[in-house]
Amino acid sequence: MTDYPRPDFFRNDLTWTSLNGPWSFLFDDNDVGLSQGWHLNGIPGEITVNPTNTNSAENTEAQSITAKIAAGTQELLQGNQFKNTYTVHKKRDIQVPFVFQCPASGIDERGVHEVLWYERDIEDLRSEKHKASGHRVLLRFGAVDYEAKVWVDGHFFGGHRGGHVPFDIDITDAFANEKTQRLVVRVFDSAHDLTQPRGKQYWKAQPESIFYTPSGGIWQSVWLETVPGVRIGDASAGTVLKSNEIESGKLYANVKILGRPAGHNYRVEIEVSWGGVLVSKTGKIDLPHDSDTVSFSANMRLSDEQTSQLPAQVTSAAPLTDSTAWLNNVALWSPENPTLYNITILLYSSKSLPLDEIHTTTGMRSLHWDASTFRLNNRPYFQALFLDQGYWPSTFMTPPSSQALRTDIELSKKMGFNGCRKHQKVEDPLFHYWADRLGFLVWGEMANAYAFSEAYVERFDAEWREAVMRDRNHPSVVAWTPVNESWAYTDLQGSKTQRDHIRSLYYATKVLDTTRPVNDNCGWEHVVTDLTTFHDYDDGDELTQTCSSLEGIMKPKSNRPTFLPPVESLSDPGSAHTTGAPVICTEFGGVNIARLAAGDGDEDKKRDWGYTTATDPKDLLKRIEKMMTGIVDGGHCCGFVYTQLTDIEQEVNGLYTPERKEKLNAAEVRKIVDGVKEKYAEMHK
Repeated sequence: MTDYPRPDFFRNDLTWTSLNGPWSFLFDDNDVGLSQGWHLNGIPGEITVNPTNTNSAENTEAQSITAKIAAGTQELLQGNQFKNTYTVHKKRDIQVPFVFQCPASGIDERGVHEVLWYERDIEDLRSEKHKASGHRVLLRFGAVDYEAKVWVDGHFFGGHRGGHVPFDIDITDAFANEKTQRLVVRVFDSAHDLTQPRGKQYWKAQPESIFYTPSGGIWQSVWLETVPGVRIGDASAGTVLKSNEIESGKLYANVKILGRPAGHNYRVEIEVSWGGVLVSKTGKIDLPHDSDTVSFSANMRLSDEQTSQLPAQVTSAAPLTDSTAWLNNVALWSPENPTLYNITILLYSSKSLPLDEIHTTTGMRSLHWDASTFRLNNRPYFQALFLDQGYWPSTFMTPPSSQALRTDIELSKKMGFNGCRKHQKVEDPLFHYWADRLGFLVWGEMANAYAFSEAYVERFDAEWREAVMRDRNHPSVVAWTPVNESWAYTDLQGSKTQRDHIRSLYYATKVLDTTRPVNDNCGWEHVVTDLTTFHDYDDGDELTQTCSSLEGIMKPKSNRPTFLPPVESLSDPGSAHTTGAPVICTEFGGVNIARLAAGDGDEDKKRDWGYTTATDPKDLLKRIEKMMTGIVDGGHCCGFVYTQLTDIEQEVNGLYTPERKEKLNAAEVRKIVDGVKEKYAEMHK
């Protein structure tokens, strides 16, 4: 992964270096590194382990939680517990950003290792000119699971908690005396704490059912970058580009400025262009004296003269006469026409001297969710989505490359799907970069925990907020799902506290983003939601019957009600389907193809499973057509999410293999999916 990790938001004068590659690495199973001063003196060559003091015991609460979630998938293994047998761990190289559990890391080890130490040398990137102008050096992490602490030359510089979101640490002062310094990172990732957001990462020794091999430590890119002392903040810092006002043709921006000295004045400007044509400039806007954020709007509507200047390749891809691509000279973004405007954000001193320049993009598109439809750019739009869990055989949750993310989108579109529900994972931001450009709808989702407590609430709230802030400027993102199937909320039937927390997540998400619907608790037991979503893994005839009436859709699934009854003793009103709210089947399918009998040495293949089983590819295709047609024929659903894009470990119900090979002819699947979308369009003319 040698390309810049955040091409969606980059500086004109970009100076950076990747820290992906070999780092020194050591397990610290007895958690003695801090007391022995590894952060001060370096990681030792080896460490003796006392197995009796390692955290290998299973959380007994996890047994009942696992059984409840896995019901209806496969019989769970007996005695599936970690056993620590190591007495000595040696320092060795690990290939960052790949987790130690996966083959690509060079470690490829399972087992409970909760405390991890990383070490390498780094160098100051700044030129003498940078130093004279006050540039800073940032150490940037895409994601570290779960809690990281960072030292440079023995000095603590900061840390972060939350395994799926980025963070930066300013380490400029580490280079005050020397150009080269030693960087040490300590990571703690609990193997058994079910209040820690973990998604599908399993807490037992062998993956089973819907759970997969865990990923601990650094799992997204790490890099050094020089930035101006006073600079434009990215989306995570608070810069927001709202591009949903397609009728007015206005982009509404809140630009966050970082590093502003007290009392100093600055000016901000935005330039908008497309196809090499300058569309508009806002002029320089003064940063308020009492705020580090400046708010203003930019014109996105082209004049007739400007449209006449567009290159032929632009207008041939999005003809000016195409009402799905244009609205009164505003170019629209959609999966069919993923038009992106180029946005340049400029920062000036009070004397109009240039200080910083950022390049990013946005797409003008509107979303509405009422009248029982989901509408994109004011038109009813059927969402044909894959359930996409972003998992690869040799790298696990880490994409092998930027191209691998692009490939997954292209493979999905090849089968006719126009988007995905990213499931139990906050995907690498490069995925959204490609989704914006290729035209692919994305539902953003948090990796859930499995037990409820005050600690869980604190952890989840912080990480979910960071996830939404990171991704809310992407036009491809069209919905938010904080919770899946009540995971962590084990008593929504009787606990007002648990219900209130889901309510708080809904409203907190709305505070961050009013432009997208919130799917509060995907699948069942909705508390307060913009979308009525349900999960149903029945085969075609049963699913068709369910979707033929709203009453059938609202019936309990997996013994869970779609909405919650009131609890009068707790003064809780319960919840109900809102008339006109879009209804979407957000999980169905999950069909595997029967394998030939596994041999004696194929124990892993004997555990392969799907929710239902097809006899061969031809049978699978017939089942898919029956299910998809059944969902749309009832006239109540405006979208679906098919489980799933690829096989993952023992869950072999993808339409592609783990290596991204077709299990069915893509053109035949596309014919079915396109037919469903066309039928829905005919129903909503």
